[in-house]
Amino acid sequence: MKERNIDPAATVPTYELYGERDAASAQFRLHCETIPARSSLHHWEIGLHRHEHFFQILLITGGSGDAVYGDEIVRFEPVSVLTVPPAVGHGFRFSPDIDGFVFTVLASRLPVRPGEPGPIGAFLSAPRATRLTDQRDDGGLIRATLERVAEEWNGRRSGRSVLMETGLATALVLTARLAAQDANETEVGDDNDRRIEALLALLHREVRQHRPASFYAETLGISPTHLNRVVKEKTGISTQALIARRLLEEAQRELLFTPGSVQEVAFRLGFADPAYFSRFFTRQAGMTPRSWKRQEQKRLGSRSETDQVTSG
Repeated sequence: MKERNIDPAATVPTYELYGERDAASAQFRLHCETIPARSSLHHWEIGLHRHEHFFQILLITGGSGDAVYGDEIVRFEPVSVLTVPPAVGHGFRFSPDIDGFVFTVLASRLPVRPGEPGPIGAFLSAPRATRLTDQRDDGGLIRATLERVAEEWNGRRSGRSVLMETGLATALVLTARLAAQDANETEVGDDNDRRIEALLALLHREVRQHRPASFYAETLGISPTHLNRVVKEKTGISTQALIARRLLEEAQRELLFTPGSVQEVAFRLGFADPAYFSRFFTRQAGMTPRSWKRQEQKRLGSRSETDQVTSG
């Protein structure tokens, strides 16, 4: 029997917009929508996929999550810009409070194409997650520019395509400059970035096992004290607080999108005592699991009605 060679990329579905296979119904060169508009339909989890001809830009203004770029998992917090070039397999795992916008544009419409010579082309050729802060050069301007692009999309006024394409190009060039600054950090900083990425990948796999901080430190080959110092430097919180936050995100996703009682959710998350789960959740979220679930269901229902009116 002749052995077939299977292209790994062929197993990754190709969409124009995630979940839409009918290309004829989605002929566009530029599109904008809120991140919750599509991710809420898929339980806040966008599976691995790719866009053959489109470049995507995500502006994260609230919530948090993981970007999956092939075998790499990259954690992001607000405010961040995520960029994904064409034909690159990618997916996202969002927290239920995620907010921001996703822009999809034909790569051929960009003034600089991914892979072209020069620093901008190099930046565009690989998926990235770039953190923005008001204290960083042009961080506030990048956010304001992308929010103006979203405003132009919703306003549907004359000339909006020109303004949107110009705005996206401006934001990409400024983001590339910030990424270049990040690349010039010290080697120690690079080591710490790799440790954080490895820690987040471990948390993604092990958070339901309720591992202590010492487990993650030992797996990464450093002391718990050193790990705590690295986590605080990169996230502003302790290792234990980061573990608790990830477990809370898992709990919120389970409560909102899986059937069953709070007790059943507690057991699925590895809690032997549902009462302890309720105390943990209340301490982290500021309300009981049942109250949070009712609040989020009401909020999502209101958001859905608003989106229908806007798009109608």
